[in-house]
Amino acid sequence: MAITAGTNLNSVPSSQKQTLSSNYLDLSSADNAGWGQQYVPDLMAQEAEVFGQRTISGFLAQVGAEEAMTADQVVWSEQSRLHISVKGTVIVAGSTNGTFTVTGDIDGNVGTGAGDFIVANHGVRTNDIVLIASAGIVTQCLVVDADTSVIQVEPYDKADLTGHATGTGASTLLVVGSEYAKGTAYLDGNGAAADSRTPANEATFKSFTNKPIIMKDYYEVSGSDASRIGWVEISSEEGAAGYLWYLKAEADTRARFTDYLEMAMLESVRGSNSTVVDTTLGAAADSGVGTQGLFDAITDRGNVTSGVTGVNAATDLAEFDAILAEFDKQGAIEENMMFVNRATSLAMDDMLASMNSYGAGGTSYGVFDNSEDMALNLGFSGFRRGSYDFYKSDFRYLNDLATRGGINTTATTAAIRGVIVPAGTSSVYDQQLGKNMKRPFLHVRYRASNLESRKFKTWVTGSVGAATSDLDAMTMNFLSERCMVVQGANNFCLLN
Repeated sequence: MAITAGTNLNSVPSSQKQTLSSNYLDLSSADNAGWGQQYVPDLMAQEAEVFGQRTISGFLAQVGAEEAMTADQVVWSEQSRLHISVKGTVIVAGSTNGTFTVTGDIDGNVGTGAGDFIVANHGVRTNDIVLIASAGIVTQCLVVDADTSVIQVEPYDKADLTGHATGTGASTLLVVGSEYAKGTAYLDGNGAAADSRTPANEATFKSFTNKPIIMKDYYEVSGSDASRIGWVEISSEEGAAGYLWYLKAEADTRARFTDYLEMAMLESVRGSNSTVVDTTLGAAADSGVGTQGLFDAITDRGNVTSGVTGVNAATDLAEFDAILAEFDKQGAIEENMMFVNRATSLAMDDMLASMNSYGAGGTSYGVFDNSEDMALNLGFSGFRRGSYDFYKSDFRYLNDLATRGGINTTATTAAIRGVIVPAGTSSVYDQQLGKNMKRPFLHVRYRASNLESRKFKTWVTGSVGAATSDLDAMTMNFLSERCMVVQGANNFCLLN
C-alpha cells in the first residue's frame, strides 16, 4: 500500500535569511487591489497552524536536569565493577595442575594506558577460590600463585583442567572466595609475599570528560519593517501574537534556537584526528572542537541494537529480551524510559499485544479493561518485562520530516529509531566539588558564574526600542554554552 501526497500539498520552505515582501498583503498594489476591495471584510486573518507543534524541545526536560559549570570542561568518574572476573586462556597442565593467562577484563577490554584495564593488575591473588569456565565445563580451583598475567591453579575435585578450551581468551575466571590453612599468615617470617594475599586490591574508577560548545543565533529587523502593520494575525509556540510580522520571525528564531540547544546535545560528536574543523574554530587540537552528544556517547560507551524492527512479534520479543539480558550484565536499572519513532512504537505495541490471548482476534489487548461501549485502546505507554519497567513515548524529533525523521528516511540502516534511558539517579564522584553527588544519569552542564550565566542568554542591540547604537534596526541575539553529561552509558541503549 502506498500513500501519495496531494499535488497542492502545503510545502512552505524553511525560514530564509531576508525579510520578504510576500510576508505582507499589500492591498494598494495592482495585484491585490480588486481582491482587497471586494473581500477584505471576510479576510481570515489568523495564520493556519498546519504543522501542529513544530518545536521538538522537551526530551531533556523529561529525562535529565541542568547544572552550572565554571570550567572549560566537565570531568566525572564512574565506579568499576565490584567483583573480580577476567577473560583468559587456559593451559590444561601448567607448573602445578593448570594455568590461566589473563587476556582482558570481563567486558573484553585490554589495554595498558592510564585508566584502561591493565592485565598485570588483574586483582586475582594467592589462596583465592575461583571458578574457571569454558564451553560446557566449569571447574572450581584454588589459586596457588598469581604473578602478573599468569595464574597457577589447582582444581579442587579434578587432577587438572582437562576439558577446558585452550583457545585465546576462550575461558572466564571468577573469584568467589578464599581458603587458608590453619595458622597461615599473609606474609612469611621475613615479610616476603610467598603465599600471601598481598598487595591489597585497590578500588578503581574511570574518568570521562566533555566540553561545552558555544551556540549563537540572531534575528534582525529594520526600523521601518518593525513599524509596519501586516494583515495576517500571527501566533507562535513562543507566545508571540499580533499583526507585526517581525514578532513572528523573532519568535520563530527563538524557538528554532531552543531546538538547536537540544538537537546539538543529542547529535554532537568530538573532533577526530582527521578533522580540519579545529583550524576553522581556532582550536589548538582536535580535542578542542565539538562535544559528545547523547547518541555518540551511547554508541561509544553504551549498548546499540538493531532489533525490534517489527518483522514479527515473536522475533521482536526475543530481540527485546536480548536487550534485557544485556542490561542484566550492566547496571540492571529497574525503571527505564523509551523514546522511539513511530514505526518502532507500533512494533512494540504489536509485540506486547501478541502476548495477550485475546489479541489475535483484534478485539482487545486485555490490559485496559476495554468494553464494547468504549474506544478500543491499542497502544501501550508502559509495561513490565522480567524485573524491568518501561515507559514508552513517541519521540517527535525522530518522526518529523524536517528534523531527524528526514535524516532517518535517507540514512535507512544507519537511522536512529529510538533510545532507552534509565530513570533515577547515579552516585558519582565530582572532582570539582570533591565529593560524591547524586545526579540524573543524563544532564546538561552550562557555563555560569556569579557575574555571567550562559544557559540561555538574550540581548537586544540597535536603535529600535532601546537605542544602543546608530543602526536603524533591532537585533535580537541568542547565545548558550553547554554540553551533555551521560553518566553510566552502559545502562543506555540506542536503537538503530
